[in-house]
Amino acid sequence: MITIEKATDDDFEIIIDLAKRIWPIAYKELISSDQIDYMLNMMYSIEALKKQFSNHHHFILIKENEYLGFAAYQFDCNESGKTKIHKLYVLSNQQGKGLGKKLVDYIIDEAKVNHQKNIFLNVNKKNSAIQFYKHNGFDITLEEIIDIGNGYIMDDYVMEKKI
Repeated sequence: MITIEKATDDDFEIIIDLAKRIWPIAYKELISSDQIDYMLNMMYSIEALKKQFSNHHHFILIKENEYLGFAAYQFDCNESGKTKIHKLYVLSNQQGKGLGKKLVDYIIDEAKVNHQKNIFLNVNKKNSAIQFYKHNGFDITLEEIIDIGNGYIMDDYVMEKKI
């Protein structure tokens, strides 16, 4: 049985382990291995996760006997009534089984309960996940280049969906 559970600070190691297993595969064709390492260290250290939790990022884990993926989202991000999906990842060998959709649907349900009107996210312009998001009702609304330090950038689309 597939379940989704809210993560706590006791789950940091699970999130870090999943990120380290997912990112090198998910991003190997999109960014350099040095940038992958840099971003993993920047976003998935214990300290970074503590900061995200303290900034009202809600983490969820999806599992079926073992943990298969995770997501993070934040209500009223950038403006009132908009929920940002900061992270949405499923192990590569588990993709295509509807787990990503289950995570998105969970976030939408939580957003509605919290009186949100839209959900949005950033996605690398070359990421095949764009098709997944389009299939789930997201539209590209903006292009964005973000300097993340150390000479690296994120070249993204912002995708949004009314809920």
